[in-house]
Amino acid sequence: MKEKIVIIGGVAGGASAAARLRRLSEECEIKIFERGDYISYANCGLPYHIGGAIPDRRALLLQTPQRMKERYNVDVKVHHEVTQILPQEKKVKIRDLTSGQEFFESYDKLVIATGSSPIVPPIPGIDLPGIFQVWTVPDTDRIKEYLAEHPIKRAAVIGGGFIGLEMAENLHALGLDVSIVEMADQVMAPLDYEMAKLLHSNIQKNNVSLLLGDGVKEFQKTQEGLRIVLASGAALETDMVILAIGVRPNSKIAADAGIALNARGGIIVDAGMRTGIQDIFAVGDVVEVEDFVDGERTMIPLAGPANKQGRLAADNLLGAREEYAGTQGTSIAKVFDLCAAATGHNEKQLQKQGKIKGKDYDTVMIVQNSHATYYPGAKQMFLKLIYEMDTGRLLGGQAVGSDGVDKRIDALSIAMRFGGGVDDLTRLEIAYAPPFASAKDAVNMLGFVAQNARRGLVKFVPWNITETKEENMVLLDVRTPGEYAEFRIPGAVNIPLDELRSRLGELEREKHYVVICAVGVRAYLAARILSNNAFPQVSIYPGGMTYYRAIQ
Repeated sequence: MKEKIVIIGGVAGGASAAARLRRLSEECEIKIFERGDYISYANCGLPYHIGGAIPDRRALLLQTPQRMKERYNVDVKVHHEVTQILPQEKKVKIRDLTSGQEFFESYDKLVIATGSSPIVPPIPGIDLPGIFQVWTVPDTDRIKEYLAEHPIKRAAVIGGGFIGLEMAENLHALGLDVSIVEMADQVMAPLDYEMAKLLHSNIQKNNVSLLLGDGVKEFQKTQEGLRIVLASGAALETDMVILAIGVRPNSKIAADAGIALNARGGIIVDAGMRTGIQDIFAVGDVVEVEDFVDGERTMIPLAGPANKQGRLAADNLLGAREEYAGTQGTSIAKVFDLCAAATGHNEKQLQKQGKIKGKDYDTVMIVQNSHATYYPGAKQMFLKLIYEMDTGRLLGGQAVGSDGVDKRIDALSIAMRFGGGVDDLTRLEIAYAPPFASAKDAVNMLGFVAQNARRGLVKFVPWNITETKEENMVLLDVRTPGEYAEFRIPGAVNIPLDELRSRLGELEREKHYVVICAVGVRAYLAARILSNNAFPQVSIYPGGMTYYRAIQ
């Protein structure tokens, strides 16, 4: 007897499960019910269609119901919303959103892939014309239509996450005057503050207004357009608003069926993507997953994990015993001239868990070129590594730059996935040729620097050490006199590296010397000279003058 498998929702997890099921078996009957207009589309590409980088709307549509039927023999019904799951009867109740008709569909096994929806908080005026969210293809259509029909000159984006920053960039590309409003003190939550500051500077250099640490109190309609009243009391005038505040799981239908949820509304599943009710699976943004770094339960709504979960669930639906091995949260986004990427945990997460820097974990930050410096076109990258103090195990990584960021974060992600540590990064063989990398790649350099730190050969000060008033500290700039004259940190003492040995007598041994150069290489050499000559307190400013200037 043919098994009937019903899938609630398409896009990443649901469509992936359906395709895998059919590749594995011609025997089962597969049905997908999707309440939206499209079964599978490139959600991450929506901002780029609005900005014109992806001009053809059809490029966003990955699969259609007709093609799913022809190629996979999967019966797809769009505009059909599953309103109730009846586990005891093994049925779902469905409403045809076009006709309004309701009917029941039986199943042998069920996959919940209902995804997530944008958070729309109950802010006064949030339903005013000109305020949009960006989550589906129809959302994109509405925004493009509004832009075409109204004389829009100003736009405000509420939220500084992935979608928010991508929308800000694409609206700016259309020639609009763009503002970003973010309640937190930084954009791009996966990054730590000092890495996000690189984005802050770049956003502002692109003439986009950035309002951090302020939330929206009210939206008001004015004769000229819209007014955003902020929690601080400030007001922002604009012509349109994009909401990109975050997402929440679409799990009500599961909860109503008695399926267990976590505190954030995520469906609780086991490693095989099974819910607590027999023959009901769940995948994608709607589920709780295991955090790969620490094994705790978490929610990480990303397309890559959703696709993998859909594939794995399909295997298990047909009798396999596969297990999902957790999510690292590896992510990347283009932000104007830069790319920002992360994998694993950041310091904020570790500190929320009660971890202490210098005791439980430590970090290094370096500046490296995307490929060999002598080959034209090399771009600087800022890389941060977070590792466990006792073992050197990799806990997370972050990267910001205009080229080569994806390659490095992927290498760190892979090293983490296979249990790698600091020493393993020094051993990685990264493909090298001058147009692509350096003989000692940036990933190797992260390993070398962290290895030196673990062995006590180098110490780093916090990135904001220049804002402190440590009486005993001397900032020692070891760049050339020309570099020092062109730009320097106020109060820094200049002794070029090549003169340092002969001028050690000028330095007071009881001082704490914080050494700085352009990117850190000369500072490390200078720090070793001082340490090897019995100076007891020597540290390095991470990222050198390149980082310091980038965040000004």
